[in-house]
Amino acid sequence: MTEKTIYRKIQSPWLWIPTLYISEGLPYFAVNTLTVLMYVNMGISLTEMAFFTSWLYLPWVIKPFWSPFVDLFATKRKWIITMQALLAATMAAVGFLLPSSFFFSSTLVCFWLMAFFSATHDIAADGYYMLELSSHNQAAFVGIRSTFYRIASVIGQGGLVMLAGHLEKSLSDVATAWSVVFIALSVFFLAVTLYHLRFLPTAPSDKPREDINARNILSDFGNTFVTFFRKPHILSALSFMLLYRLPEALCIKLVQPFLVASRTDGGLGLSTSQVGVVNGTVGVIALLGGGILGGLAIARNGLKAWLWPMALALTLPCILYCFLAMTQPEDFIWICTAVGIEQFGYGFGFTAFMLYLIYFSRGESATSHYAFCTAFMALGMMLPGMAAGWIHEQLSAFSLYHTDIPHGYINFFWMVMICCIVTFAVTASMRIDASFGRKSTSA
Repeated sequence: MTEKTIYRKIQSPWLWIPTLYISEGLPYFAVNTLTVLMYVNMGISLTEMAFFTSWLYLPWVIKPFWSPFVDLFATKRKWIITMQALLAATMAAVGFLLPSSFFFSSTLVCFWLMAFFSATHDIAADGYYMLELSSHNQAAFVGIRSTFYRIASVIGQGGLVMLAGHLEKSLSDVATAWSVVFIALSVFFLAVTLYHLRFLPTAPSDKPREDINARNILSDFGNTFVTFFRKPHILSALSFMLLYRLPEALCIKLVQPFLVASRTDGGLGLSTSQVGVVNGTVGVIALLGGGILGGLAIARNGLKAWLWPMALALTLPCILYCFLAMTQPEDFIWICTAVGIEQFGYGFGFTAFMLYLIYFSRGESATSHYAFCTAFMALGMMLPGMAAGWIHEQLSAFSLYHTDIPHGYINFFWMVMICCIVTFAVTASMRIDASFGRKSTSA
């Protein structure tokens, strides 16, 4: 059999990379974004919503602890297909449980399982990508996988929210509207599972690791854990990972409730469909634009040169939420513009954070150390998010302005601005090689 004949039997990456990375992104946004707006629309208090939905980050926080065990059991391909089938089942369960009287507790359990399956799917999908593709194709398709993950972001935070808003109006029932959304997601994942059974290739090197066992994994993990916490400047690094995004970690749980809250309650009174446009479409596109520009800037001058400008870009635009809360504009374009600017700044500033994780992970066990960094990244979003609703509730009792507008959101967003000082403090503690991230000018 000639090399040309062998090559023709290999599935084109175009047949599976788009569907694989859309199915990697959609559950993440369903768990961490759709739940916020859905529970608020169904009457759950901000305190309960923020606290319980923040716990859904946990599987991504602890992902490094079980990711080595994925190598021990079955192939990455089987893990992917199994997780997609389980995701379809849990999404269907959410859809059927939402109209029930005990929807909150029962769907939270489903969402936690969904989060666990999604995090495991991430491990298997990224591992499979590296096993199935040559190093050349890995580089060639990295932009494609990133693009389709971003498409999943627009669908999850924009399209599905707009669909839910349309159904809320046409069906006149919030629970049924969101039930239809999750059943539709379930059908999609069932179709993806069947599609990947047919078109996801079987990589020759995709097999359970026989040269390792649970004891070896635990030993290696212990060694990796110790070497991570012995890295130079570990305390300042952990502070940066946990606190750099503190303003955004607080905002993320209350921005959507603020957008849909009635004007008499201090919100902007937008419909669910409008939130899909503002936060899930305009906001996501601005976020991606900021990230792309941030990457180009660091490639030109290096991370150290852009660290402070990016820290300022990430924090200062949060003042636009103070402006929206104080003025409650009715012009939809103004609202879209303000959210777009804030999200563009966040995308630009977040680039520095992600590059720092790579910088700190360099050296021996870089991949495992990077996994620890991303776990602390998730923890930095989880813990402030848990408290965001309670903080809003406490600040609602204080009046800083003599107007008839309820002050809960005004006070909350000003408190977020005060928290920017924390971001500045951890940024000031960073020590970064001036050449890191900068494109080499040598021949």
